[in-house]
Amino acid sequence: MAGDPHDDPDDKPLDPSVERVRRKLVRFIGINLAILLLALMAVVGALVYRSGQQPAPPQQAGLTPPTGDGTVERVLAVPAGARILSQSLDGNRLSLLLELASGGQAVHVIDIASGETIARFTLGQ
Repeated sequence: MAGDPHDDPDDKPLDPSVERVRRKLVRFIGINLAILLLALMAVVGALVYRSGQQPAPPQQAGLTPPTGDGTVERVLAVPAGARILSQSLDGNRLSLLLELASGGQAVHVIDIASGETIARFTLGQ
């Protein structure tokens, strides 16, 4: 029958200096594992916190439809003789690319809620 592996005659107690180094290494590993676990818990806590928050409601354009058929009507100021070439909508802003009567082009940015022109850009050469 084979002998107990723990009863190996070559097993001798470690030298005291080697034992000190081993203890320092074990303590170093323990401290690093504790730091790693704390960091992991912080990340998981942040994820739980963020998932528990309610998303912000989408921003409304600020238009309140009148009673009746629910349609909002605005009159936008466009230069006389201008022709709309394209439009783009972003949130509560409308961008119009206009071909002016003089033959040039301009971009008008309009706030939909108030109907006011926020910016005018004349495209030149």
